[in-house]
Amino acid sequence: MPSNTATLSDFEALLEAAAKQEEPQRLLFVFAQKHLDEQATPAQRETFSRGQGGHLQPCLCVDKTPSEVPSFAALRAESEHTGISWDILFVSSLSGRGGIAPNSDEADQPLRFMVAAVNDGRVKEMAAFDHNGHTLRFA
Repeated sequence: MPSNTATLSDFEALLEAAAKQEEPQRLLFVFAQKHLDEQATPAQRETFSRGQGGHLQPCLCVDKTPSEVPSFAALRAESEHTGISWDILFVSSLSGRGGIAPNSDEADQPLRFMVAAVNDGRVKEMAAFDHNGHTLRFA
């Protein structure tokens, strides 16, 4: 899938883009929670309560073919069955070869790289969505 996510208006646009690729895709999803360190100052706690500051912590990851994700609502509903709450969804993809989509085993290492990238704050290259499927942009 194109690495430039600036043109994605929402999650459904991502699914459409994945379906239009020359080679079959496997979508990689990393769900993250917003966290504030226990040692945060009162000012940091106040800022966090207004939706700013803190850090992101990956809490769940999965890979799927685009056909296994009919919509954002379906993916969110499936994630809710885990009992793990999340705030931001990061998405990347793997391209297949010769008309064959990558399998889950091939997605394992790239998912680990994505988790590490989120932990390190390197999220600009991934598509990101809020809990409602709206595109997020990171400066």
